[in-house]
Amino acid sequence: MSGARTFIFGAGYSGRAFAAASGGNPVFGTTRSPEKFEALRRAGITPLLFDGTLTGEAEAALANTTHLVVSAAPCEAGDPVLAAARTVIAEKIPALRWIGYLSTVGVYGDRGGGWVDETSECRPLSRRSAMRLDAEEAWLALGRQIGRPVAVLRLSGIYGPGRNAFVSLSNGTAKRLVKPGQVFNRIHRDDIAGALKHLAERAQGGVFNVTDDFPSPPQDVVTYAARLMGIEPPPEIPFETAELSPMARSFYGENKRVSNQAIKQAGYRFSFPDYRSALERMWADGSWRNE
Repeated sequence: MSGARTFIFGAGYSGRAFAAASGGNPVFGTTRSPEKFEALRRAGITPLLFDGTLTGEAEAALANTTHLVVSAAPCEAGDPVLAAARTVIAEKIPALRWIGYLSTVGVYGDRGGGWVDETSECRPLSRRSAMRLDAEEAWLALGRQIGRPVAVLRLSGIYGPGRNAFVSLSNGTAKRLVKPGQVFNRIHRDDIAGALKHLAERAQGGVFNVTDDFPSPPQDVVTYAARLMGIEPPPEIPFETAELSPMARSFYGENKRVSNQAIKQAGYRFSFPDYRSALERMWADGSWRNE
């Protein structure tokens, strides 16, 4: 991204990967915890504090921003970035070319295993997904107001270095819960970064599902990782008898297959189109250990 200056609200797991893919251009990123500053610096990000209030330092960094990425989660009061920085974004960033908002495929709710795409009606079941949908609409509205493209990236379950089935198998937390007909959608962290970069470079707006080609049962991922490790997978556990937190159980209340054709039609090609190729690569190069 020639001449880009990127600002990331909520520079967490995916944001750090995007910074690594930014080709040495300046990247500023926020965190709520000063203890995370050093990790952001190691990722090539100039760290800034944001806990719902826009500091003078953050506002100064925003002033020269060309690409804005928002990963901060909404709350009951709405989107915290818009609450704190809407006026600054609308009026005080003359070089702004593009905004990317990271959302969730949870906005579609449950489809009983059927397919959804970006034209499907959004019917979020959880409050957190409903808040994401509200935030999506607010960012798209701001883009229309200020005449800047806004890309909404609806992400599926994120995995990658340090967060994958190898890790859970190694630390003994892996489970193979079996709920007949259940599938989940997933996306490697590097493909989130790649899709962001692709859309940012082209200043392309719209709504895009960022998810791989292969919705599949969660127990299959654990089984495949165990096979690569040369170990026995944990025993299968019927979903009905599993001990799960309310949040974990709620994930199994949504069953859908999410299409990624829109981001492909925009020209993006996935580095990891399915979990098998990703696990094979991470196991071969040892990157599964590193976050």
